[in-house]
Amino acid sequence: MLYRLFRSFFFGNYFYGLCAAALSVESCLQQSAPFNSGAYYTGVFAATVLYYTYAYLDDTNPNADNERSRWYERNRLLVLYSQILLTAVFVVSMIVFIVEQPLHLFQFSFYYWCILLVFPLTAVLYYGVQMPWMSQYNLRDTGWLKPFFIGFVWAGAVSVYPVLFSDLAKGEIYQLGLFKILLFIKNFMFITVLCIMFDIKDYANDHNSELKTFVVHLGLRKTIFYILLPLCVIGLGVFWGYAFANHFPLLRIILNTIPFILLIFVAYSMYQRKSILYYLAVIDGLMLVKAICGSLGILLTS
Repeated sequence: MLYRLFRSFFFGNYFYGLCAAALSVESCLQQSAPFNSGAYYTGVFAATVLYYTYAYLDDTNPNADNERSRWYERNRLLVLYSQILLTAVFVVSMIVFIVEQPLHLFQFSFYYWCILLVFPLTAVLYYGVQMPWMSQYNLRDTGWLKPFFIGFVWAGAVSVYPVLFSDLAKGEIYQLGLFKILLFIKNFMFITVLCIMFDIKDYANDHNSELKTFVVHLGLRKTIFYILLPLCVIGLGVFWGYAFANHFPLLRIILNTIPFILLIFVAYSMYQRKSILYYLAVIDGLMLVKAICGSLGILLTS
């Protein structure tokens, strides 16, 4: 029973929702912004689970070799009920959040609307607009660009939105600055690396579909040494440079370094074949590790 619950937690994308909420909390702490209400984080959780589960709802021909696809086939009714419930949770959460913290949407400037819409529009285009003449714009079919689109949406959702809505609740204008841009880039690169690792899992299907992901185009060794490890080192180097230049406490630097070290270790371990649960629990689990370490880095040194 515990193992079935464990698999359902990860296969059902509930872990993604937890990671999104935790990273949103981390961003508020790191940018010295007040927390949003509980309704906001509940909505983030529900929206993340809904979005990631959507891709499996119309999967009428599950891959027999894909344990995750088989789980969705066996639990299709449960997944449908979960989607209906989470949709209601998301709608109620957003209504409560707006009532608690009026956002005055009609007074938003063009600048605000651009920030608000660019990330969800990219997320929608990732699945593709369901119109025959728009099907060619499905961003999932962009091969090596696909991980960057996913990283971009995640970085916006967990780096920009939490602080933007926190500022709006206080009646302040969201201002971009060097630290906010670097934090966005750090999250963007971190999650992009995780997505490239997931492409390794899908190598066979992507190769058969002629989808030119990094691992299909370069091979496993070059993907690890020319793409994954350099991105990890660059991300860590940018953080260290900014942290030392701004005299961050040593404990905060150490705690924020831990996720990058683990990321490098996991990237190097991709030589060995991994199960789908390893990808979902360990590789994606690095997002939760990052959120915890980043939050502790602020709480223990402030």
